[in-house]
Amino acid sequence: MGGDPSPEGVARRLREGMARGVLSFPLTAFHDDGSLDPDGFRAHVAGRLAAGPGAVFPACGTGEFFSLDEEEYRTVVRVTAEEAAGKVPVVAGTGYGWAQAARFARIAEEAGADALLVLPHYLVDAPQDGLAAQLERLAERTRLPLIAYQRGQVAYTVGALRRIARIPNVIGVKDGHSDLDRLQRLTLAAPDGFLFFNGAATAEIQARAYAAVGVPAYSSAVHAFAPEIAGAFFAALQDGQEGTADKLLREFYVPFAELRDRAPGYAVSLVKAAARLRGQRVGPVRAPLTDPAPADLADLKALLTAGLDLVGASL
Repeated sequence: MGGDPSPEGVARRLREGMARGVLSFPLTAFHDDGSLDPDGFRAHVAGRLAAGPGAVFPACGTGEFFSLDEEEYRTVVRVTAEEAAGKVPVVAGTGYGWAQAARFARIAEEAGADALLVLPHYLVDAPQDGLAAQLERLAERTRLPLIAYQRGQVAYTVGALRRIARIPNVIGVKDGHSDLDRLQRLTLAAPDGFLFFNGAATAEIQARAYAAVGVPAYSSAVHAFAPEIAGAFFAALQDGQEGTADKLLREFYVPFAELRDRAPGYAVSLVKAAARLRGQRVGPVRAPLTDPAPADLADLKALLTAGLDLVGASL
């Protein structure tokens, strides 16, 4: 943990980081037998941090939070905090019901996280009052700032947004629905300084649309395996290089999204396979996810090679 640990201090550090780099979501490394590989994970995180992200989010969706037990989670968050060494904010995932989320929150505090990304609760649909109460209960049990993640069965109304924004340690919302009408209403209703993040799948494709409604910060799964591509696209957006951004979208990001859509779970397993193609020791995904089929893996390798060529890098 580094800097001011208050919600205001963490929000400020995140805002500063988001202006200079993408949000990085590292992959959790496993051995071939499915056990956690802490050394492989440490090397992977160190590589992501060397590429200059605005913040790092361990044990979230890309990091297979849903498949980690509590001790594995502790190791993942601790290793990330050690490698980050206060240079960028560390935002750990938490989730399930508020009682279990609070257990993970305590572990994250002890392991050195700066904040928590609250993943959607398990299984059931819930009314807006219940969605807000979920965050209130969790906030009562942790000192860490919270970022609510709306996707799946969680989608906040303006009324619920106003309620959760009054919780002292809720500092923002990450959006995975890509409903820009709803999102614009939420950004207009939020208090000054409240953070919003683009959490769409392959978020770069919608980055300009999100920025148009006041949400320029985005998470980049591509940063987990090709920070050269992720960095080039971010720089193109920052510098107004529309032609470069369009070329990267047309020749890499859109084909990658089409490949991702071939099978459930590929949003994680393709990313992990691409990292292995780059020589990273991240291992396989854990069930219920599956590694890519051979034909899809071959297409991924060709696309990755082409994408790296676009930015002057190699496989």
